[in-house]
Amino acid sequence: MKGDGWSSCKGYGEKIRGGETVIIADSLTVTAPAQTLSKVEGDTLQLTCEVSRTTMQHTHLSVGWYLRSPEDATAPPQELVTLSRDFVLRSGGPYRQRMAAGDLRLDKTSATAYRLTIHKLQPVDQGLLYCQAAEWIQDSDDSWFAMTRKQSDKTQLRIQPTDRDFSIQVSTERRSFTAGEPLELRCTIEAQNVPERFFSVSWVFSSSPVAVVGPSTVPILGPDYVAREAAGHMTVRKESTNVHLLKLQHLRPEDAGKYICRVTEREKTPTGDFIDRSKRSRNVQITVQPLKSNITVLLSSNSSEVLEGNVMQLTCLVHSTTGPLSVVWQWIDKQGTGPAQEVASVDREGTIWHSPGYKERSSYGEIRVEKVQPDTFSLSVYNALPGDEGQYRCTATEWFQTGTEPELNWEKIGDKSSTKTITVKTVESSFMVSASSRTPSVTFGDSFDLLCLVKPRHNPRVPTSVTWRFMPAGTEADDEGQGDFKDLVTFTREGTLQWGEQLLGLGTRTTVDRSHSNTNFRLSVTRAGRREAGKYQCTAILWRKNYDNSWSRVANRTSNLLGISVLQPESKLRVHKTNQSQVYLEDSRVRINCSIASQTSQDSQHAVLWYVRRATGSEADELLLRIERTGAFEYGAYADEERLRRRVQAERLSPRLYVLTLNRAESSDSGTYYCLVEEWLSDPDGAWYRLSREASGFTQVLVRQPEIRLQVEEMESNITVSESGSIRLGCSIPSQSSRDSRFSVSWYVERNEDEDEEEQPGEEEREPECVFSIGHDAVFGNGNCSPREEAGPNSRLQFERMTSDQYSLTIQEARPTDTGRYYCHVEEWLLNPRNAWYRLATNNSGFTIVNVLQQVSTLQSVVCSNDSLFYFIFFYPFPIFGILLIAVLLVRYKSRNNSKSQEGKNGAPLLWIKEPHLSYSPTCLDPPALSLHPGSVD
Repeated sequence: MKGDGWSSCKGYGEKIRGGETVIIADSLTVTAPAQTLSKVEGDTLQLTCEVSRTTMQHTHLSVGWYLRSPEDATAPPQELVTLSRDFVLRSGGPYRQRMAAGDLRLDKTSATAYRLTIHKLQPVDQGLLYCQAAEWIQDSDDSWFAMTRKQSDKTQLRIQPTDRDFSIQVSTERRSFTAGEPLELRCTIEAQNVPERFFSVSWVFSSSPVAVVGPSTVPILGPDYVAREAAGHMTVRKESTNVHLLKLQHLRPEDAGKYICRVTEREKTPTGDFIDRSKRSRNVQITVQPLKSNITVLLSSNSSEVLEGNVMQLTCLVHSTTGPLSVVWQWIDKQGTGPAQEVASVDREGTIWHSPGYKERSSYGEIRVEKVQPDTFSLSVYNALPGDEGQYRCTATEWFQTGTEPELNWEKIGDKSSTKTITVKTVESSFMVSASSRTPSVTFGDSFDLLCLVKPRHNPRVPTSVTWRFMPAGTEADDEGQGDFKDLVTFTREGTLQWGEQLLGLGTRTTVDRSHSNTNFRLSVTRAGRREAGKYQCTAILWRKNYDNSWSRVANRTSNLLGISVLQPESKLRVHKTNQSQVYLEDSRVRINCSIASQTSQDSQHAVLWYVRRATGSEADELLLRIERTGAFEYGAYADEERLRRRVQAERLSPRLYVLTLNRAESSDSGTYYCLVEEWLSDPDGAWYRLSREASGFTQVLVRQPEIRLQVEEMESNITVSESGSIRLGCSIPSQSSRDSRFSVSWYVERNEDEDEEEQPGEEEREPECVFSIGHDAVFGNGNCSPREEAGPNSRLQFERMTSDQYSLTIQEARPTDTGRYYCHVEEWLLNPRNAWYRLATNNSGFTIVNVLQQVSTLQSVVCSNDSLFYFIFFYPFPIFGILLIAVLLVRYKSRNNSKSQEGKNGAPLLWIKEPHLSYSPTCLDPPALSLHPGSVD
């Protein structure tokens, strides 16, 4: 028992601590598949072993691979490689050198996998291979011991010794060739473990070295083949580990003969020396037949008829070629009578040569010859001219190279040719221009398009410049229909736009465009106006671009004339034409409406003219007021004559409703009124024009004075008063014509004659006498008569106006001469719109018969007739009597107090004095009354 409580016993997997035995379960597993493998010497072997454990304690593993000899089962196993518990990799004695060389490896590929790798297997590696693992635990004294060891299943490995012999075989698709064809020879080495062996391959032709390919795969060429390989006509390479290729691109007749492949292996002996072993293949006989030309030439073109200025393209296709080609292009006239002219040629190397007659055009790029492919050649003539018409011939010559560098010779094998006839159509013959329009007549604000059609289609080499021209309406054209035309816009031959001196729509409403084919040239005008009306035509000039980039005019064409009429739009102005009659009183407000039912455009503006026709009908219609479309007012002569400027008022309540108002209408304003509406529109140039005018219905206006409704109370009455009494005369107006009426009131009296006097026959009736008058302006004496008695502070007349329709006149201190028949005369006055008063109506009231009784003088009448005497007798004594009475009462009061103080003691009753009741009732006094004397208004 150790001091730390741990002790070990020799039992498997046991530990004792503090006298308690702990058993550690055996969880180590070592697995590897049991198999039999056959390998060849020099191959590589890989085996994997799975080692795992589930022990909870801290343990280490050691994993190793072992080899047991199959011949002696009792012999101890040979250790190959082991990963110790300390993670140190070691190998057995015989394998240490192989491990150091990297031919023996042990890799841990995962947590439980251990892979054994042996490169370059040897016969000594044959036997039973297995994996062995041990689980180690550390004791308290830091010593390690293996708790358990286990082995995996065994793998039977057999190693076949390597055969050092090899064989050679040369192969080719065929052995008979034609000069110019490629030849491919393949040399195949049949041996074991070729990648691990060192072979060099030599190609030999008729005992002459062709090339040698050593282990480094870098070919060493023979002296006769260096130039061919440099020219790319020969290829020597190693296709794979055991296949070598010799390829001759263009066979020559001298390449016919025997070809062999010689293979030499260099092997290192255990003593460190090298031994070479060589073998050669069988002879391969190659025959090369002389080359014969079998070419065919096909000449085609993009079109047999080419429009002038277009591209003429000829393609010469050569079939069944074996050697390089040279091509010659020739031109012959269309009839074929003239000599052939060489255009250009292409030599064997692809160099292009132009003939002197076409060299200048080709320098500008109009003649182009190309070698598209080894067997395809093209001739392109840009900007074809009428002189290019004719027959074109393509002659192809096939060549074959003989000899070797530096003495190389070209041999002509054969040639073939083909001819094609090309027709060049001049553009002038088909050049034409026409103009058209779908809308020869438009209204203001509309758009129209003009189309200029140019034929034929656009050719960049023969372009067209197109100009739109314009002659305004009203300009006379000459006999040829030219006239004073102005250029609007020109599409130049370069494709740009050039605006002329004449601009339509101020240059902002004109657009131009053309089609992609440059055959349709369109001129579009938006919001057309008067300036755009007239005649249009387009002119086209056909240009030809020369090879030196200069331009020549080919033809000039002018289109037909296009007449464009720009009309005013049809008016849709409608004004309500309802006739009506209106009656107004003077000083009223007269309103007359002018309503527009419809208009041509939302942008229409209106000028309104108000007319009046006198009621008599003999005079012409007079202009009362004009409202311009801008809202400005302009009065007519009638408004000035009738002084209507201050009273007339024009309004626009809405864009379609206008109102004429006459303030404080007069009877002279009576007549027939109507409005005349002018519709104005703005043309596209911003100028305003009158489109139409229309009158409204008639409005009959009658302005009259108010209806006479003046009534004065006509009831008759009798009044009898005594002399010096008061005569009260009333005047009541129960009805009046207007609430604004004012009245002039006058009282008249018809005196009675003495009874003794008789009227003499034939005597005129006496005129009534004016007693009092007040005018409508409330001024006394300003009525319709002049009273005899002048107004003043001492006048006996007292005038009162209780209400606006109640008047009274009081005659004080009546006299016998005041007896008579009284009535009031009323005049009704109104203020006309010109602030002048006029009399509307008059009326008289009923008669009031007044009798004044003459009285005899008495004491009472004398007293009552004298104010001083009346107050002296009836008023002054009372205050004096009252003062005396008060004094007597005060004396008696004091006396009684004294007596009471004396008698009261004896119980004697007091004496009571009853004051007398005084009352006074005058007999001739009237209550005070307010009076209005002439010269003032109450």
